[in-house]
Amino acid sequence: MDVKDGRVVKGVNFLNLRDAGDPVELGKRYSDEGADELVFLDITATIQSRGTIVKLVEKVAESVFIPFTVGGGIRTIEQIDLLLRSGAEKVSVNTAAVQDPELIRRAAERFGSQCTVLAIDARRSKKRPGRWDVCVKAGTEPTDIDAVEWAARGEKLGAGEILLTSMDADGTKAGYDNKLNRAVTDAVNIPLIASGGAGTLDHLYDAVAEGGADAVLMASITHFGNYTIKQIKEYLGSRGVPVNL
Repeated sequence: MDVKDGRVVKGVNFLNLRDAGDPVELGKRYSDEGADELVFLDITATIQSRGTIVKLVEKVAESVFIPFTVGGGIRTIEQIDLLLRSGAEKVSVNTAAVQDPELIRRAAERFGSQCTVLAIDARRSKKRPGRWDVCVKAGTEPTDIDAVEWAARGEKLGAGEILLTSMDADGTKAGYDNKLNRAVTDAVNIPLIASGGAGTLDHLYDAVAEGGADAVLMASITHFGNYTIKQIKEYLGSRGVPVNL
């Protein structure tokens, strides 16, 4: 769930955001429906919204009974500590980790790799055909960092999971970028959460079967009523994917 100004929003390629509801209500709904985990990403992460996201974490922790990850604008160990003490099970870092890779190591050493998620927003590279560039600041700023190499480095620094979002596929409902997913899963030995592009139930299966993902993150297809969590799990189970029913 992308959160902006206290509301869940969803766009296409990180643009043209639509309101999708209240994050606490939506989180409770997904929890009740049987989702395995939730991810809340503060996509504005201003100083003002930072206070809001801490309060949001506290409210979510009171309302849902499944693990949830929080990310967006997290720059310090102190912020991570506060969010974990407020009820989050995991914290994801993106821009700050690119700027200071040792943040990953410090977080993993203090809180454990199981709490430390490296979020990567990746876009097809214009300079390196067949490769992907890391983008930071909610996808607004490209870098020259190779996404696959960065994922591998993140694992060595202590990240316990990779949350990988394809900016090219995000919100398009045309399917995940499974070439990107597979390139990263082949490069790391930690779980990969595939994000960006889910439009059909087949897309979710393909992210696992073709992309090698350990988990699939979805937004548009559940926010706007295309599928329920029950339908998704029953379908994946029928295709042989291990799921918690």
